[in-house]
Amino acid sequence: MKDEYIQTLHPIEGKTNKRISLKKYEIIKDNILSILAESELTHTELMEELYSRVKDNFDGGVQWYGETVKLDLEARRIIKRTGKKPEKYKII
Repeated sequence: MKDEYIQTLHPIEGKTNKRISLKKYEIIKDNILSILAESELTHTELMEELYSRVKDNFDGGVQWYGETVKLDLEARRIIKRTGKKPEKYKII
């Protein structure tokens, strides 16, 4: 059976994001949303927490997939940046 893929979006108009495995997308998305449901985090904090949660059971670069999916979630208006310093992410 062939893997399914998703074309991810980018929050900056005119930029394109990557086409990635739907299975990997779902794993990273679920973890990002779970993390942000607990608290607002900076980019570094979010990526470190994501890495600590999935590193042992994820095949691929956690930080790369994390960034790609985070941008997609921003473009889909599921998460957003707080606009304050330090910049943090939260669920809309």
